[in-house]
Amino acid sequence: MDNDQVPSSHARRGGRAKAPTIKDIAVEAGVSKSAVSRALLGQGEVSDATRERVQAAATRLGYVANAMAAGLRARTKTVGVVLRDINRPYYSHLLSALQAQAEVRGYRLVAMTSAGELDVANAISAVRSLVSLQVDGVILASAQLDSELIKPFAERVPMVVAGRMELGSVPSVFGDETHGGRRLAEFLLGAGHRHIAVGLVDRAYSMSQHLSGQAMIDQIRDGGGTPVVFEIENDWRMVDVVEPILGDRSITAVMCPTDASMLNVLGSLQDRNVRCPEHLSITGYGGIGELASAHLGFTTYRQPVDHIGVNAINLLVDAIESDQDLEKTPEHRTVHGEFVTGRTVRLLADEVI
Repeated sequence: MDNDQVPSSHARRGGRAKAPTIKDIAVEAGVSKSAVSRALLGQGEVSDATRERVQAAATRLGYVANAMAAGLRARTKTVGVVLRDINRPYYSHLLSALQAQAEVRGYRLVAMTSAGELDVANAISAVRSLVSLQVDGVILASAQLDSELIKPFAERVPMVVAGRMELGSVPSVFGDETHGGRRLAEFLLGAGHRHIAVGLVDRAYSMSQHLSGQAMIDQIRDGGGTPVVFEIENDWRMVDVVEPILGDRSITAVMCPTDASMLNVLGSLQDRNVRCPEHLSITGYGGIGELASAHLGFTTYRQPVDHIGVNAINLLVDAIESDQDLEKTPEHRTVHGEFVTGRTVRLLADEVI
């Protein structure tokens, strides 16, 4: 094993961290350089334990094959984007907004996503791939990926988190989910609803959906109402709590974490001959794409996807072109959305807020 002293991955060159090498990984993992090479390339005899140690060390150090030290290469005028799930309207519209603003700023966009939801391991792999392609910066739109996991990469290439509250060292642009959740709950309270069901999504699945749900609960309590909380793993599971909601006759309104989950709940209610809003009022969250159609008439909160995209690109490109280290003074921009009055809430009081 090579025991030579190796510079830390946090060593700076030209204002950014020095790209880690195979030698760095060997020291970090406590194995030989040849074992690292075999583990990363999938060649030769390497035990599962060694491969796991090597891969964990590579992730911690932000290793990218064939990466060159930042500051020593020419700019490519390319921005990489990691998207959690292109099948969701939110992410497809965010990609469109990012693409449009990147073109305005004279940059090309390279997007990495998946046929389904991008899990944490695949998101890290996508970031590594983008850095290896020598992109000038990365936009990360993946709700499950903790900033600590991407910090080694953010130390070497400018990076901005888009669409999720991020208060760490990685800059971010996100919608004000607290404002959105409270505004919807305020509307229901103003319409006379007092016992209101709320689907609270696990924060590990989506911090944004969890924050808006918690804001709904807080506003209902602050406004003198009673929140009936249903904790759910993700927004798709909202349909599973329809039966217990209908079993509580005091509930007059339901707050869904997304417009898509609202649509599923409406379908489940229709199967049970329960009409909305005559029998039960419902709100969604998102206000994007076809689900925002006036024909459907959802009462919802429109997320500011276009503004998030524009701000994220501007924040990243400004840093690239000024050679600014975003980690030193990370900026976190909050963008407000818009309340949408639809036809899915029944008026139980004389005055609506």
